[in-house]
Amino acid sequence: MEQVAILGVGMKRFGFYPDTHVNELGRDAGLAALDDAGLGFADIDAVYAGHIFMQPMTAVRAVKELGCTGVPVQRVENASATGSAALREAYLAVAAGHYDKVLVLGLDKMTEVMGRTPAAPELEDAILPAAFFAMWATRRMHERGTKAEHLARIAAKNWNNGALNPMSQRQPKERVTVEGVLKAGMVAWPLTKMMACPIGDGAAAAVVCRLDTARKLAKGRPIVRIAASHLGSEKYERGHLFMGPVVGPARMSRDAAKDIYDQAGRGPKDIQLVQVHDAFAIEELEYYELLGFCREGEAEACIERGDFEPGGRVPFSTDGGLIARGHPGGPTGLAQIWETVLQLRGEAGKRQVPNARAGLCHMMGGGSVCVAHILVRD
Repeated sequence: MEQVAILGVGMKRFGFYPDTHVNELGRDAGLAALDDAGLGFADIDAVYAGHIFMQPMTAVRAVKELGCTGVPVQRVENASATGSAALREAYLAVAAGHYDKVLVLGLDKMTEVMGRTPAAPELEDAILPAAFFAMWATRRMHERGTKAEHLARIAAKNWNNGALNPMSQRQPKERVTVEGVLKAGMVAWPLTKMMACPIGDGAAAAVVCRLDTARKLAKGRPIVRIAASHLGSEKYERGHLFMGPVVGPARMSRDAAKDIYDQAGRGPKDIQLVQVHDAFAIEELEYYELLGFCREGEAEACIERGDFEPGGRVPFSTDGGLIARGHPGGPTGLAQIWETVLQLRGEAGKRQVPNARAGLCHMMGGGSVCVAHILVRD
């Protein structure tokens, strides 16, 4: 197996683009990643393109905006984990020696599809994510004594991180406070609007290549290597509860964490920053424990100490996370990669994590699946 690096990354800022075709969003992100890598589209051997909400054939049509070169184009879809899953496919293809340089593209326009009424066979999907995660939160409150203030502190952190990220959909002009988050309109108790991710449009991309190729083309810049990659789905156990189509049981994230730590030969103490699927603040709280950054039942104390804030022990959601950076769907996982690559290169500006050498990216997908990667500065 070849070692694999990420040579370039690019994004189209997440937000609202009513007058812009999704193909244009993909083109802009793809060109940004190619430019970051110092390549043209003619240098690319294959493309993995992911989207959730767009029509069939959108992926290949979007790639045509970059050029008609005859390269293989494969669409990937895995709910919210689509962009992460597309990166994994590219990683595996390069590691196996099938290709040298691969473009990974995620694009979506969630604003064009939200609000549609599900057909009768899809009524299982009718429970809204906000309600599902509100159940998570109230259960945690009952079992662990979690308070709304803990969730608000996570959300405020992410809003303020997003203010430092030029690609963030939400960029508050004033510092967001815990009190402000708690006073925001209620979505599903105890989750307020500011504890939830927004809908939006956008695109993100990465260029993946063999490590030896990256060393030849890096031009003195730090090289970021994919040290571990995991894709898993929920596992049946006695007493297993099928919780619907949103996110599966906690074991998926625990299993993902064990696998990527084993692959990378690293543990939580060796990770300097983390991106997670924080569609709602309660998720990030749970993943502190499930990914091994604190023991079970300790997340609330860690929040109170500021362990996962900028300057804390291990900063989480450094780009604002889904809550502030946004969550259009297909490109979300690749936005995490964009942020982590910049951090490991030392190019993240005001939100830079000092001495960042390894970062973890974690995404969940309805259905349910979990995708996780560890990136390291080579």
